[in-house]
Amino acid sequence: MSGRVLVVDDNRVIRQLIRVNLELEGFEVVTAADGAECLEVVHEVRPDVITLDVVMPRLDGLRTAARLRSDPRTRRVPVAIISACTQREVDTGIAAGVDAFLAKPFEPAELVRLVRRLRYGEDPPSVDGRHGAGRAGSTRG
Repeated sequence: MSGRVLVVDDNRVIRQLIRVNLELEGFEVVTAADGAECLEVVHEVRPDVITLDVVMPRLDGLRTAARLRSDPRTRRVPVAIISACTQREVDTGIAAGVDAFLAKPFEPAELVRLVRRLRYGEDPPSVDGRHGAGRAGSTRG
């Protein structure tokens, strides 16, 4: 296994799309339908990476990220926002401690690169032995 990813999105089709693409790359994937459910299961799931949509019912992705960062048990878990974000939402996400952003719609390969980078701290070598170009979204510096 490459690690466990908690995928949080209120759209069932998007959750399934992310799940399938990550599972094909060897990740174990657990899903949640919104931020409140994420906070309910995160301590049991113990993910290596968390992906969050921004606009969700009950608890949105930015407030979920802030709560994850304020909890000593989850403060170091890498968090990526996967959403069609405005600049204000990106700024709010950075302030909340989000590690990376990936804009919807995204290419599956970009998603995989982003999650690998968050999980391992760098882009793994590609098939031809070179390191990836890091096109999978911006990271917090």
